[in-house]
Amino acid sequence: MAEDLRSRFTAALKSAMLAKDAARTSTLRMILARLKDTDIAARPLGVDQVPEEQIVAMLRGMAKSRRESVELYRQGGREELAAKEEAEIAVIESFLPQQMDEAATRAAIEAAISETGATGVKEMGKVMAVLRAKHAASMDLGKAGPLVKAALGG
Repeated sequence: MAEDLRSRFTAALKSAMLAKDAARTSTLRMILARLKDTDIAARPLGVDQVPEEQIVAMLRGMAKSRRESVELYRQGGREELAAKEEAEIAVIESFLPQQMDEAATRAAIEAAISETGATGVKEMGKVMAVLRAKHAASMDLGKAGPLVKAALGG
């Protein structure tokens, strides 16, 4: 990335405030507050600012919790709250790296299987470790798990 996520958050917040986009401003402030909390939590480990990978993981967690909320709001018939959460998800996901499509995910899984020499489901952990190391930012590992299991004959 040409610029880091922290500066992108700040620039986006400034432009949202200038555009008087209250929903986007609120979501960006929430992201920055969570980032500050994450930085503070990492201080005892001697880390002043968490690295980009940890920021991406934080954003993924925020989006996941909102998706769960959308599901619950829809079950409860609270469509306006579900729409608000979906708007927040859109803002959060705009900062995440582009996710691999299914074909690219399957190709990466095949490459990882051949790299590890895995032959059965018992070696699924090795394959997942390779995928995590190489594609953690661009692959949804929750969706990759069942695909790996199927590819290994499970």
